[in-house]
Formats: sequence, C-alpha cells, structure tokens
Amino acid sequence: MIKDVKYWEEFEKKLIADTKPDYKKNMEIFKLMLEHARKVGAFPPKDPLEGIEVDIRIAKILNGLE
Repeated sequence: MIKDVKYWEEFEKKLIADTKPDYKKNMEIFKLMLEHARKVGAFPPKDPLEGIEVDIRIAKILNGLE
C-alpha cells in the first residue's frame, strides 16, 4: 500500500520523464501481444464491424458533431 501518494506521483513523473522511448523494445512487446491475442482467439475479430455504431457515436461526441 502506498502511504505517501504525492511522493509516489512525483517518482512516477520523474521516471517517465527520464525514460526514453525504445522503439525496438516497444515493437517486440507489440508483436508478442499480437501473437498472444491470435493464440487465444481474440484477434482478428470474427466480425470486424461489430460495435462500429458505438465507435462512430463516441467519435461524433468527442469531435463535437452531436
């Protein structure tokens, strides 16, 4: 349990600021996650358009069109 939340938040901010993005490492993580999703049958989706109405509605709201 974190007792000093402010200290923890400052630590996280400093860690993020001091850590440079590593493209190769991130790409490897992405590939492993994609491979896992395929193994468990989560990707590709059976119906790629399933839920598209919700996505469009959210996009309209976020873009101030509705």
